[in-house]
Amino acid sequence: MKEDIALNINPLVSYLKKPQREFTKLDIIKYIEDNNVKMINFRYVDGGGKLKVLNFVITNREHLEQILSCGERVDGSNIFPAFIHEGSSDLYVIPRFSTAFLDPFCQIPTVSFLCSYFNKDGQQMENSPEYILKKAHNAFKKVTNMNFQAMGELEYYVIGDKEDLYLIPDQKGYHESTPYAKFEQFRTECMYYIAQTGGLIKYGHSEVGNFTLGDKIYEQNEIEFLITDVQEAADQLVIAKWIIRNLAYQYGLDVTFAPKITEGKAGSGLHVHTKIEKDGVNKMVDDGKLNSIARSAIAGYMTCASSLTAFGNMNPTSYFRLVPHQEAPTSICWGDRNRSVLVRVPLGWTTDKDMIAEANPLEKPSTEDFSQKQTVEFRCPDGSADIYLLLAGLVVAARHGFEMEGALDYAKKTYVDVNIHRPENREKMMKLNQLPASCWESANELLQHRDIYEKHGVFNAEMIDDIIKHLKSFNDKDIREEVKKNPEIMTKMVKEFFHCG
Repeated sequence: MKEDIALNINPLVSYLKKPQREFTKLDIIKYIEDNNVKMINFRYVDGGGKLKVLNFVITNREHLEQILSCGERVDGSNIFPAFIHEGSSDLYVIPRFSTAFLDPFCQIPTVSFLCSYFNKDGQQMENSPEYILKKAHNAFKKVTNMNFQAMGELEYYVIGDKEDLYLIPDQKGYHESTPYAKFEQFRTECMYYIAQTGGLIKYGHSEVGNFTLGDKIYEQNEIEFLITDVQEAADQLVIAKWIIRNLAYQYGLDVTFAPKITEGKAGSGLHVHTKIEKDGVNKMVDDGKLNSIARSAIAGYMTCASSLTAFGNMNPTSYFRLVPHQEAPTSICWGDRNRSVLVRVPLGWTTDKDMIAEANPLEKPSTEDFSQKQTVEFRCPDGSADIYLLLAGLVVAARHGFEMEGALDYAKKTYVDVNIHRPENREKMMKLNQLPASCWESANELLQHRDIYEKHGVFNAEMIDDIIKHLKSFNDKDIREEVKKNPEIMTKMVKEFFHCG
């Protein structure tokens, strides 16, 4: 255990000498009393995916015990207006101790928690996105006897005042460093704060998107996380977006997670890597190669792909990004190391060459099996996603792959080993199903697949109906044709959905 937490920079982990997932109420009280913490914040995601907050001043030990023991009431009709009405609106928000972190933005020492929603009967709220993800994972474990893990690749644009020195050529920002990249310091500080709150970060870097517009520079960045339990992965992404926005505000910068902010420039995605494991072992690989377990999950992704956009691509600008030649998927297919497909099997550590020893002659050859790092990447979601619902949908889709007939045959049928956007592969592409081109189409696909999501009681009918209604409310059935006729429509939409998700 000491090895697991030795380098952890979350102050509560360092002080309590245990990982976050093991925190108890008594641990929290001890940290608060010993470190002169004065305030507590409850944070919880609303029906639109935004993080809300409730502030408490700690007056005495009894008050602290009460806050942590019974949570607090909130007006559910303002948080979930689609499901909860004024006539019976009260909900409880209950802190999850495993999410506790020292708030990096509060001058007054403050401990924050993510919360779960409970109804008047003391039951978790059925339509809470966080609870839907929990139900999805429980159903997956029951059907497969395995665990589902995930991690996100969080892409975003940083917008600041243009400088005339060391400018990067348009759309050439991939992995650029200072002085060409202007916001590296901002990104690394974001990463540090995210890690302090418990976020398991893999790395950060500048992305392809880089351009100037008027007196502003637009620089695309990415922060990628480490694979972990799917519920923890969702929590970390939600907190990360909150941190990036808050720190940007302090810097006097603007940040957007919007999928598309201008024509002809790289859009921002939220790629999700997935892994199925049991007892710490990656069950998706045998001898370094994808096995039937992985292919069954992929078949589920392929089957549900069109409707998964209902959770991962939730406003009309999402579909300006899902176009050919932009490293964004359009066709429902999968492949190895192929960025033109919807589901990519990224390069894994499957070679029998010891690359570390080759690069470092003083190192002894390693016998460790790094193929356990292998993941499967779902590439169409973006920053408009409701993170909990998106991951819940992916868990459901993977589970469906184990329940459907002919899964392995379907996986074989949808595999491609070429860039499907090249002219010589047009015939192959035409045989593949396509992703929706609008929120309207996405809603119709969800309608067709709703039984899959409602199975095992994961999503209820009310939630599915509301998402369909929400997506169709954009009335964007012919949006691409409308934008061709009038480009100002896109400009207006980009402005409307600039701060999405």
